[in-house]
Amino acid sequence: VQLQASGGGLVQAGGSLRLSCTASARTFMSLVVGWFRQAPGKEREFVGAISGSGGSIYYIDSVKGRFTFSRDNAQKNTVYLQMNSLKPEDTAVYYCAARRSGTVASSRGFDYWGQGTQVTVSS
Repeated sequence: VQLQASGGGLVQAGGSLRLSCTASARTFMSLVVGWFRQAPGKEREFVGAISGSGGSIYYIDSVKGRFTFSRDNAQKNTVYLQMNSLKPEDTAVYYCAARRSGTVASSRGFDYWGQGTQVTVSS
């Protein structure tokens, strides 16, 4: 499984960005896809995940109400991370990752990783 993350950029606080994670897998709709981020000098942080069907989603508290996961299994093999009301503390490299099983609330067991895309939020 190959993952390609894109959509990062520079945005002012309060702005929005949409990240995409496109997968090569034929069985894309069976994959749990998670998003992680890593800010400079900090450990990688689990942001949340979406189930294969899209019916189950988990967000960490700090992004609830601002970030939204969705996925297109039918045509694009892509998971989206819509980020609204961005804050400077959201600045990080964002990674998507995938695994074949597990609950969306778990940050463990992701076997496949994308290359990361930089999100910078200016104050």
